[in-house]
Amino acid sequence: MKQIAAPILICGILIFTVSQAFAHFRFVEPPSALSTENGGKGAPPCGEGTPSGIVTKAQGGHPFTIRLIEFIPHPGHYRIALSVNSRAEIPKDADAVVKDGQSVSAPIDSNPKIPVLMDGVFVHTTTPRNTEWKVDVTLPNLTCEKCTLQVTEFMAQHGANPGGGFYYHHCADLQITADPKLPPADKAWPQPGK
Repeated sequence: MKQIAAPILICGILIFTVSQAFAHFRFVEPPSALSTENGGKGAPPCGEGTPSGIVTKAQGGHPFTIRLIEFIPHPGHYRIALSVNSRAEIPKDADAVVKDGQSVSAPIDSNPKIPVLMDGVFVHTTTPRNTEWKVDVTLPNLTCEKCTLQVTEFMAQHGANPGGGFYYHHCADLQITADPKLPPADKAWPQPGK
């Protein structure tokens, strides 16, 4: 009996460890700016981990596909933002409503302002584990060598994420090339390189 119990215990520990390593959510597409990460835990704008050095090419003015996997489901929603010159351009997370140390809700901007591309994405109250979310977002028609696409997740019914408040953060680095056949990006976007 002891010979059977040890492998079962080891498998249980491995499954728990793997689910914790990918807790909350991660990028499927585009590749993450981090080669190691902890489900978006850590401080904004991009969570904690080791930089991957991966820069994904993208066409300005065209739809760009974002795919995520939410490993540990909680009620919540996502926000997508883009910095052109510096990650400091990414706005702070909205203040969450908190009761007894647990997040209750967070506002969704129905008319997001640059550099936020979309807010209130994948709003849900329940979802199964390992849910894959997918959305196309139109990138501004500009050229930048290394823009940062940030995706944040607000999670309700959850304690604070050390360094990240009630949000989880992921980033992907993009090399965007403007499409000369389309009008340039809105002038509210920062000028690349300035």
